[in-house]
Amino acid sequence: MSRVFVLAAGGTGGHLFPAEALARQLVKGGAQVHLATDRRADAFAADVPGVSATLVRAGRLGGGPVQTACGMAEMALGLMQARRLLRRLAPEAVIGFGGYPSVPTMLAASRLGLPTVIHEQNAVLGRANRLLAARARRIATGFAETAGLRDADRARAVHTGNPVRPAILAVGRAAYQPPAPDRPIELLVLGGSQGARVFAEIVPPALALLPPHMRSRLRLSLQARPEDRAEAAARIEDAGVAAEVESFFTDVPKRLARAQLVICRAGASTIAELAAAGRPALLVPYPHAADDHQAANARAFAEGGAGWVAPQSALDARLLAERLADLLADASKLGEAAARARRFGKDDAAERLAEIVLSLTPGRSGATKERAA
Repeated sequence: MSRVFVLAAGGTGGHLFPAEALARQLVKGGAQVHLATDRRADAFAADVPGVSATLVRAGRLGGGPVQTACGMAEMALGLMQARRLLRRLAPEAVIGFGGYPSVPTMLAASRLGLPTVIHEQNAVLGRANRLLAARARRIATGFAETAGLRDADRARAVHTGNPVRPAILAVGRAAYQPPAPDRPIELLVLGGSQGARVFAEIVPPALALLPPHMRSRLRLSLQARPEDRAEAAARIEDAGVAAEVESFFTDVPKRLARAQLVICRAGASTIAELAAAGRPALLVPYPHAADDHQAANARAFAEGGAGWVAPQSALDARLLAERLADLLADASKLGEAAARARRFGKDDAAERLAEIVLSLTPGRSGATKERAA
């Protein structure tokens, strides 16, 4: 009979990407995996063969009295749903990846006495995981240092890194090529829903301020919101820069492979992909992220010598142009940052996480023993 595991995660990519990677690892070892989440993750089970998904109700905590009361009521309903689910499935372990949708399932698992693991993707312990950390048997972290962990919890914390997609890992297996004289310079700007607007506003005028010889060599891929796309593309064309401006790129691994510098936000998944690919980056943390966790992520990456931080509050076209002119003209600086980015990541993060999960359960499988040391 197959071993059974339950994963609990919020429905955003930052929570689901590592959950998907662990699910693939466990399924590869012959296990059955069930995901407890919210309706934003409907496509997860379809993307990962051998995984089924169940929607569990959960409300956000905090806000005014009415919001808090509604959130608590939703959590109570979710807790009952999760308890029924776990009793029916009888999993060997339950693994949480943060986000409020993970809370009811993880609380139910703890009350039923099931082994639990939480995985924190960011350099600051998220609010949901903060509620759950004291109950977890093990705490896996995406960063070597994680703020917000209590002293009592640190003994159970293990740095696994953040799992990334196989296509991104493949990028890192090819050598980084820094800019060379009289050759095109590949610049990739990724913003997502919370970054595309500021980059569409600042990048075009910054490019116009670069020296003509640098502008003529630039090959830009810029993510912009649909409503900003046409204007941004026109301004970049006026600056004499060759560019592809899209609201969404379906071939990010390919663009990342040829990128010599990336400008982007500093979410945990973004940092993990930069590290796995070995790409230097100018990071502009999202200023309204919960507990300012993107700033902490960016600092860790920059302190590792893998990139540079530019706070959005201080960033304008002139400053960005100066940073770009300095970085793109210094191949050795970019090459060193690329090498340090590569060392920052954990290519075997999914295997490390699976090993922790299986170490808490009886009858360990040998499926993960291929993990590199």
